Amino acid sequence: MMRFALTLLASCALAGCGGPETSQANNAQANMSNSAQPPATANASATSNGMVMLSAAPGQQQALAIMHERHEGMETIGKANKAIKRELDGSSPDLAVVRASAARIAQLSQKASGWFARGTGPELGKTGARPEIWQNPRDFIAKLHDFQNEAKAFNAAAAGNDLTLIRTQFGDLGQACKACHDKYRSEMHH
Repeated sequence: MMRFALTLLASCALAGCGGPETSQANNAQANMSNSAQPPATANASATSNGMVMLSAAPGQQQALAIMHERHEGMETIGKANKAIKRELDGSSPDLAVVRASAARIAQLSQKASGWFARGTGPELGKTGARPEIWQNPRDFIAKLHDFQNEAKAFNAAAAGNDLTLIRTQFGDLGQACKACHDKYRSEMHH
């Protein structure tokens, strides 16, 4: 019952403020640390888009809403990855499924920048996000940018008909996911 109440509260908070994706202030770089500068390998446009640096973590209701959105987003990305793998492992992949899943991953990868605000880690509640995310913000942000770039590249490859390229780009996307998950994700047992 308590979990339902927190989920409902988080959903209401998202609906009331338009969700964390509506504010540049919820960008991962802005929320990690005031002193955290983007890594040298980060996409230049990510650092020059007029982000507002926050000096404080979000309030508890907003933090719970961000955690809920992060969980749901990562679950959706995982399901899309499984759908793509199932198709690409088959003898005659349905490219419509691959394309729709690739587009969903690319879209959510961009929203992921707002999913890791300070104060949304294990100190607040059950999450697969390890504390190391906030302890090593530069490395985490670099890995997040790698994931976003690979998601975009895979989405572009999936728009074509070259199965070899699609499979190669899907492998590259998987490596970007693994690089982050190995260091920054704990296994969640529902």
